[in-house]
Amino acid sequence: MYSGLIELPWWGYVVLVLVLTHISIAAVTIYLHRHQAHRALDLSPLPSHFFRFWLWLTTGMVTKEWAAIHRKHHAKCETVDDPHSPQILGIKPVLWAGVYFYVKESRNAETLAHYGHGTPDDWMERVIYMPLNKLGVAIMLAINLALFGPLIGTAIWLVQMLWIPFWAAGVINGVGHYWGYRNFACADASTNIFPIGILIGGEELHNNHHTFASSAKLSSRWYEFDIGWFYIRLLEMAGLAKVKKIAPVPRFDQARPAIDLDLLQAVITHRYDVLAKYLRGLHHLAAEEFARLRMTAYDRRLMKRLLGKEEKLLPIAHQARLTGLLKKSERLAHVYAMRKDLEALWSRSAANHDQLVAQLEAWITRAEQSGIRQLEEFSLRLRTYAV
Repeated sequence: MYSGLIELPWWGYVVLVLVLTHISIAAVTIYLHRHQAHRALDLSPLPSHFFRFWLWLTTGMVTKEWAAIHRKHHAKCETVDDPHSPQILGIKPVLWAGVYFYVKESRNAETLAHYGHGTPDDWMERVIYMPLNKLGVAIMLAINLALFGPLIGTAIWLVQMLWIPFWAAGVINGVGHYWGYRNFACADASTNIFPIGILIGGEELHNNHHTFASSAKLSSRWYEFDIGWFYIRLLEMAGLAKVKKIAPVPRFDQARPAIDLDLLQAVITHRYDVLAKYLRGLHHLAAEEFARLRMTAYDRRLMKRLLGKEEKLLPIAHQARLTGLLKKSERLAHVYAMRKDLEALWSRSAANHDQLVAQLEAWITRAEQSGIRQLEEFSLRLRTYAV
């Protein structure tokens, strides 16, 4: 039997598959996601076309379709119009059949027209990559068969074909909106799957991404690593990429004695960090209340989870449960209500700057006079944010 032009030990084939699929992951996260969908960086023609060509060979995905579907996901996140939300469709369908939802949405002409602007429209895209998107994967199969023989070549090709549908369409879109830890209480259910972003190119840090969607860097905490960002920095040092935007890093100064426009701008700029710090203090208060009220272990777990989520994202039954639990604790009800007032400062409204400064001053005054230690400490910290 023909065994191919290249023979490797078993571990050599494993390493080869990991390298090939990792290149595909890098192409998705750097080219499709950060460059095309979010315009977080510019790529020079060389890496841009290499990634486009590689994705044509290994996935058959069309740039316009991918970018449009992903932009719609951000615009309609966790609603019935979201192409692949596990909060709406369920975790199992999205995890195991995520590619089905991608293909279904790719046939929606309205989605492509509304969200697919600015993607490549050159001769290669119009004549080869878009109309002949299945030809690339067929060529990849032929190459694998020639190099490694029918058995191993087919096996390598199948792994290449399944890698992105499972890890990107399934795990990121599914698990990344269902299970994990959250650095920021953004207005959807996104989570960080794991702090070391290597296997999926840094996309493991999905909550960070949804919080700062236009950031080319997905890591946020000192213990998080985004290998996609590492590659981008290498490309930038080689003059092949230019980063346009990264997430703002919180800055702090001496506590301001007076509430002014500068403090308001600092709070709004760093609103996700502000809210994360607030929720952290709220959970400390919750622990005290749990002990005082002798809540059951089930109520404690539920309360901790509910306090960190947007109320509109909670099922109706859980919203009722949260209301009932808050009625048991006046202190928890108070800090939960103040959380909503705090978020209102950066929500869209008709209030002008002077009115927002007055609202912030009133909020800080209420916190300082609340008699709740966690609120008093947080109000002092809030005064230290700087632009």
